[in-house]
Amino acid sequence: MLLLLQIIVISCFIVVIIALFREKSDFLYYSLVAMLVAAAATFLLSPGVSTEEVFLAVDWEVIFFLVSLFTIVAILEEQYVFQEVARRITTKFSTNTRKFFWVICLISTVSAAFIEDVSVAVIFIPMIISTSQKMKINPAPILLGMTICINLASTLTPFGSAENILIANHFALSSTWFFTNLSIYFVVGTLSTLFLLDRFILKKHLGDIWIPHCEENEEPQEIEHYEEHELVILEEPLDKKIFYKNIIGLGIFFILLIFIQNILFVGLLGMLLFVFINPRRNAAGKRKPDISFYLTKVDFKLVFFFISLFILVFSFEKAGIIALLEYFVLAITPPNLFLLCVMILVITSVLSGLLDNVPVTILFIPIIEVLTAPPIEFSTIPIMIAFILGINLGGNILPQGSAADMMTLDLSKRYCADDLNYRRLLKVGGLFAIYHIVLGIGYLAILIFLFF
Repeated sequence: MLLLLQIIVISCFIVVIIALFREKSDFLYYSLVAMLVAAAATFLLSPGVSTEEVFLAVDWEVIFFLVSLFTIVAILEEQYVFQEVARRITTKFSTNTRKFFWVICLISTVSAAFIEDVSVAVIFIPMIISTSQKMKINPAPILLGMTICINLASTLTPFGSAENILIANHFALSSTWFFTNLSIYFVVGTLSTLFLLDRFILKKHLGDIWIPHCEENEEPQEIEHYEEHELVILEEPLDKKIFYKNIIGLGIFFILLIFIQNILFVGLLGMLLFVFINPRRNAAGKRKPDISFYLTKVDFKLVFFFISLFILVFSFEKAGIIALLEYFVLAITPPNLFLLCVMILVITSVLSGLLDNVPVTILFIPIIEVLTAPPIEFSTIPIMIAFILGINLGGNILPQGSAADMMTLDLSKRYCADDLNYRRLLKVGGLFAIYHIVLGIGYLAILIFLFF
């Protein structure tokens, strides 16, 4: 019976991975079907499993924080706050290609440390291409800089990616922990990446005169993915009152996240704050907070995907698969802390590049927990750093390993920026993924040598 349950649960997980890898499939549909099949099999083949256990297997604190965070981003996008930031940058630095490259890449990278990377791509890419067209410069190096650095940005904060939220909540890692242990890597990685891109790619295109080939003879191509995102380029300044009150609200929200450890409380409080400062006009003509409207703007696909993964992992645990994975990892674990960290960093990077990094994260969390608990008790900090870096850096190995990379390709195709295609992003992004992994290994070596 146990063997049959293991076969069914593993088959369900494989279905989810295949659905994620196939761009045109509805991954949420297959995830929910796999979840129901695995849960039903667990009920029938694993005695003593209750509905309450399945319900509690879902980390609801993470789920409600994600809903709160997505609602805040939806409000800011509805008010065009991020678009206004991008417009101000492009207006101020559109006369100097190199300054424009550095500023737009740095701002978009820092933005990706706080909001969803796909949203960053949707906000900044149209601005980059529009400004490049006015300046008659090739947008490909700038798009490469932004896209490659986005994956670095997610290492800086516990809410920089959905994977970080899972890790931070499970291991009780605060914003201060992230800043203390990963800010140096983030700064060095980002600046060195942009320097190398400037030196070896941007410099070659500085003399190019770029005009979109489809500007006169063709219509812009339709975007194939992520239809739920609205593409907006602001031509006129946003109302200053709306802009500054939301920027202040963001500042308050980030301060709360840094100083209050309960992400559920901060998430709900932040969501209510932004709903309050962005009232909507009702049928009677009065402006009142309207959380129902903003919730309709939230993309709940990732939320339901997380729920299905939590239940799948619960089935993995009941089937004994997690225990087998832990035994295997313990059997191959090197006795040296540095070698262990390198192993974790490389394995999670490769898996995150080939597969979606959310299921990789959920599967590795119990393994990391075993490695940092008695009787092994390796030092927690370097292992967590290796885990976080690996999960977030692998997205550049293959473009399909990162939703932001695929969004960049789709939007580049839509706006006729043909110099940035799959082949080029695979080549350049893959090289920088290797560079970031090597840089991570070097960072861990220095950290372990000096402090552990």
